[in-house]
Amino acid sequence: MSPGFFLIGLIFVVAGCIYLPYWLKTKDLKKIRLKNLPSEGSWAKLSKGNIYYRWHEPKEKNGQTIVMVHGFSTPSFVWKGLLNGLLNQGYSILVYDHYGRGFSERPRTKYSLDFYVETLKELVSHQNIDEKIHLVGYSMGGPIIGGFADKYSVQVKSLSFIAPAGFGKVQTSIPSFMKIPGVIEWAMHVLADRFYGSAISSETTHSNDPLSINEREFQQLFSFQVQFKGFRESLASTMRNFNLFDAREMFEKVAAKNIPSIAIWGDNDGIVSYKGAKTYSEIFQEGKVITIKGGTHDITYRQPSDVLEAIKIFLNSQMS
Repeated sequence: MSPGFFLIGLIFVVAGCIYLPYWLKTKDLKKIRLKNLPSEGSWAKLSKGNIYYRWHEPKEKNGQTIVMVHGFSTPSFVWKGLLNGLLNQGYSILVYDHYGRGFSERPRTKYSLDFYVETLKELVSHQNIDEKIHLVGYSMGGPIIGGFADKYSVQVKSLSFIAPAGFGKVQTSIPSFMKIPGVIEWAMHVLADRFYGSAISSETTHSNDPLSINEREFQQLFSFQVQFKGFRESLASTMRNFNLFDAREMFEKVAAKNIPSIAIWGDNDGIVSYKGAKTYSEIFQEGKVITIKGGTHDITYRQPSDVLEAIKIFLNSQMS
């Protein structure tokens, strides 16, 4: 056998060894469809596809609307423990799943900060929300609501950041080889939990908070979205195109617009360092940091009572 034929054969063998485990992991994935949606909520047809949203309406409205923006991988179920407390205050609440997550479609596109911001803008317009809104952003939702406020400040009444990404002082990025299209996607499917286990597992596994989502329920709710095509690809594209670590320049522009804001942070956050709270205070000098003692990155659904109390006090102070 000539060296050329040997080399070609070797290439095919290596390619097969790389592709086969990927094929085995992806062959049974399904495309999400309307029939997969729960009875509550709907799809909004936006420019990139259908996005899942749900309104929660109070018995007595106070005329104020909250839009809640979730983070990197956990969809809108993370707000469960906060809803009733805010509804009891009279707020109308809109929650939604980002493209690629939860019950939303998974378009193949560039998942950049601008993409998320414009999706939020489209959804607000689609729902005919004309009044100023209170934005609540968790983790990656922090820079998203910040980016929205930067571009569309006239539509924003307040900003509530919960364990927000983007306040890091050190520029961090993924390795260059991981930016090659297909590399992260392959790793996320083939290496699965070892590659992005923190996106699936919580930092904490138990909470005494009666409003919390326990770990078993969390895993059930989270795992539902994994069976559909495009979930891991949306995460990979976000990692490649969205700087989740340092959005200080954007936040500085938002702070100059004097929109009331608050940051709620656990001092034991292992995903988005509590050190970012100091940076937040330096940028949003009129803002306030509420520290949840012993709180990890899971505070939105593990310690919702503490988060809820902080948000209620803050939002009610904006009613005048």
